[in-house]
Order: sequence, then structure tokens, then C-alpha cells
Amino acid sequence: MKKFPTDFIWGSATSSYQIEGAAQADGKGPSIWDAFSHIPGRVQGNEHGDVACDHYHRMKDDVQMMKALGLQAYRFSISWPRILPDGTTKQINQAGIEFYNQLIDELLANGIEPWVTLYHWDLPLALDMEKDGWLNKDIATYFADYARVCYQYFGDRVKNWITINEPWVIAMLGYGQGIFAPGRVSNREPYLAGHHIILAHAKAVKVYREEFAHQGGKIGITNNCDWREPLTDSVLDKTAAQRALEFFLAWFADPVYLGHYPETMVERLGDRLPRFTDEEIAEVKGSSDFFGLNHYTTMLASDAGGELLQGGVYGNGGLSEDQDVNLHVDPTWEKTSMGWAIVPWGCQKLLEWIHHRYAGPAIVMTENGGAFPDEMKNGVVDDQDRLAYVRGYLGACHDAIENGVQLKGYMLWSLMDNFEWASGYAKRFGIHYVDFETLERTPKASALWYREVIERNGVEE
Repeated sequence: MKKFPTDFIWGSATSSYQIEGAAQADGKGPSIWDAFSHIPGRVQGNEHGDVACDHYHRMKDDVQMMKALGLQAYRFSISWPRILPDGTTKQINQAGIEFYNQLIDELLANGIEPWVTLYHWDLPLALDMEKDGWLNKDIATYFADYARVCYQYFGDRVKNWITINEPWVIAMLGYGQGIFAPGRVSNREPYLAGHHIILAHAKAVKVYREEFAHQGGKIGITNNCDWREPLTDSVLDKTAAQRALEFFLAWFADPVYLGHYPETMVERLGDRLPRFTDEEIAEVKGSSDFFGLNHYTTMLASDAGGELLQGGVYGNGGLSEDQDVNLHVDPTWEKTSMGWAIVPWGCQKLLEWIHHRYAGPAIVMTENGGAFPDEMKNGVVDDQDRLAYVRGYLGACHDAIENGVQLKGYMLWSLMDNFEWASGYAKRFGIHYVDFETLERTPKASALWYREVIERNGVEE
């Protein structure tokens, strides 16, 4: 048995647009995902999140489902347009405030610690249409104003805040490759959007630390990253793998921990990479109490030498021409339904890379999990492939802790099957099966197993 530290936090995670539904209920404004998903051809099967898992109306039952699982923490996101319909404080939607108040109270009453993400991709549509969304520097102020409202209403009970989920995805898939909302394609806009995301995060943290320090909580940002393993032992491939990690994770983590962008990005992007002022760096550097990490997979990296390969799932790691890196997958590696390779040792290597680059920060694994072709048979979903995936990755997390990594918690993605963005409802990441006709939830084998992991605070060898 691989035992975890006694204060290790065991949780599961979701996001507002993926599970809530009630897209137009009780005064909620539209988000960019409400708009994007209704454009034919943008989402597999032309599906959308209008109903999703209807968590908005089934919240209390879902919290009981979490309690049955033994969850110690639940990471969810607040829908910005459910609180501020046009994204500004011009109008605060009290029905939205009340929903999250009830959710937070219900969690605490059942011994579950809320971990709240302020932004998980559902930007108020008005801010995108009228203010150019993340391309406008003013978005940082709008976000800080929204964050202040959340701290005011929920901060007496919420002690764990995540400002923004996966800036790389917002910038690269939303503004670089157009796969996600708002669907823009550019080789300049992702770096501008990314810059404004970092500034928005920093402003929201400044508001919290200056105005709400008495609430005694912690605040950070969550980045996503795959591991990049050199294809060969050549210096060129080792350098390429490092460059790929810098264009992925260090893009957003270096400013927060080191006070500047990675040198390789500065050199390669030139005037496409915005610059921070001295005042902005003072706000950005040190603006995270913990290192939130979402991790799913590993790829092999080689120096492209200008000969770039095409393809890859969800953009193959960014704009390849900016990095001059080709990515590959070992044909012997098993894959999830997303086509993502299952490589637990890559998780350990990434955790140790973060530990060494950023001087041993407290890390929380805010997402990890896998999509698999789950089927209900005789009322049972025997998802042994997911169970094996999570067991492997938890083993890697344990080994990283043994090597000195300050990993403080693990949030399994996801609590239930849900709307998987551009993949619609075709990909199931949940440890609870959702019948999207009846919306009934059923614990899968992985949920029953995870309950035992939490109980024992450890995973079998």
C-alpha cells in the first residue's frame, strides 16, 4: 500500500458549463460557450450545455453522491454570467448568488471543503461582443471586480480559491486554433490573451490579499501541462522537450514564480509576446499560494529543424512553428478515448520538473483522469480501464512525494460524465455514469474503488 501524507486532500472536480445546465434560468446571462456551442459544426453532434447534467436543479442530490464517495474536497467553478449577467457589476444576479450559497452550505454541512474556481472558460458573452473578451486589457479589471463580488458573498465560507483554469487552453485553443470558444484563429492573439489572463489573475489575487485577507483563505491559479519526454538522447531533442514545456507551462508559471516570461519565448516570439511593466511584474510575481496543476498525458518531443509534422489531439501542444518541436506518441502506449497516451511516469517527471524549476512550491493536482468508452450493463459500469489509469497516476504522485515534491492534494476529473466541450457528450470522464436521457447518476467501479482509496489514504501497489 502506498500511503499518502496524513493531511493529503482527496477530492473530485467539475466546471459550471459542463454540468449545471439551466443556461437561461433565473437571470443568468449568456456565455461564450452558450453561443459557440449553438453554431452548427463547432461541437460534435451539434450538442450544447443547455441542460448538461442539470446540476443546477439536482445539486443537493449531487452533494449526497459526493458524501457517499467520501470526498473531502469538491472543486467546482462559478459561472461568471450567472452572477453578473453582462460580466460587469452593473447588475448582480441574486438568484445566481443564492444557488452558489446553497451549494457551499450543502457541501460544508456534509463535511466537504469547497474549492472554488472563478473562471473555467464561460466568459460572459457581453464582454466578448462588446469588449473583445481576453484581447482587451480592461478584462483584468472586469475580472477583478467579479472576483470581489465572489469574495464578498462566499469568502466567509470558501477558503480555497482558484482564479483561472488552464490559461493555455483559453489562449491557445480559444484564440490560436479556434477549437474552443470564442473560436478565433491567430498566431498573435493567443499571446495577447495569455498576457491579459495573467494580469487578470494577479489583479484578482491583489483584491483578495488587500481587501479580504481577514477571511484567511488561500488563492492560486491552475495551469495544465502534459509531460514532454525527449524522443532521443540527442542534445537537440532534449532542448526541444524543454522548449515545449516552456511554451506550455512556463508561459504562465514563470511570470508568477520567477517574474518574467521564459527566455525561449521572448527570443522566438519577438513583438508578438507582450511585455510586463515593472508595476505589473510586482503584482504578478508571487501571486499564487499554491501551484494548481491539471495533468493528463505525455508525448515525445523532437527538434523539428523546420520540418513540422501536422495533426494531434487538441492542437498538438500549441503553435508548432513557434516552438519548432514535433510531438510523437510511442505506439506501444495505451490511449484513452481522447487519444491521449496513458503514461504515469510522465506525471512523476512533470511534478519533479515543477518542484525543481519553482523551488518546491505546494502543488495541488486540480485535475487528472481519463475518458473511456463506458457502457452500462445490468445497471453496472465496470470501468476497469479508468480504475487502472487513476491507480497508475496516483502511484506516480506518491513516488513524486517520496522524492520531495510538495504535493498536497488530488482532485479526480471528473465527478460525473458531462459536456466535454468540443467533443459534446461523446467522451465520458466521470466516475459516475450519467444517462443523458434520464440524467440518472450511477457510480462506476472507479467511484467505489476511489472511495476506498480515500478511506485508506493510500493506493495499492
